[in-house]
Amino acid sequence: MTHIRRTGTREAYRNAWMTLREDTIARPDGSEGIYGVVDKPTYALIIAQRDDSVALVEQFRYPLGLRRWEFPQGTAPDRAELEPAELAARELREETGLRAGTLTPLGLLDVAPGMSSQRGRVFLATDLTEGEPELEAEEQDLRSAWFPRSEVEAMIRAGAITDAQSIAAWTLLLLHEQR
Repeated sequence: MTHIRRTGTREAYRNAWMTLREDTIARPDGSEGIYGVVDKPTYALIIAQRDDSVALVEQFRYPLGLRRWEFPQGTAPDRAELEPAELAARELREETGLRAGTLTPLGLLDVAPGMSSQRGRVFLATDLTEGEPELEAEEQDLRSAWFPRSEVEAMIRAGAITDAQSIAAWTLLLLHEQR
């Protein structure tokens, strides 16, 4: 099967967290076009579970102009070579202060494959110990809290949790538990 081929590329924008590139492409029928791609490093998303509760973080999401609840997640653009489990442990510690005795891989997510190369690894964190968060400058308003699983599902239904990665990760958790 023939696929779209990149015939050229140019960087349109770059910062520490992302790159926007414009590729010239050749379609399977030979016609040419352009494709805009957002390149971001792989992220880790962590579902920290204690008894029948999970940890969520709430923060202001600038592009939406809203505070949103979601699972702890993030990237390490300055250390993109980090193993996914190391990144997960780092993000969990930074955002919640929690340290996991066990990190179980749950799956892989593609954020927006029609426009971005970013992928994410989802982990279940258990055997937790408490500590102090190590928030980054952009996370100064971040807060974390424990929620019963039934409340998380109610929040998803009610639209209080709308982060696509968090909802997809919840599905991976449920599928993991069905094994």
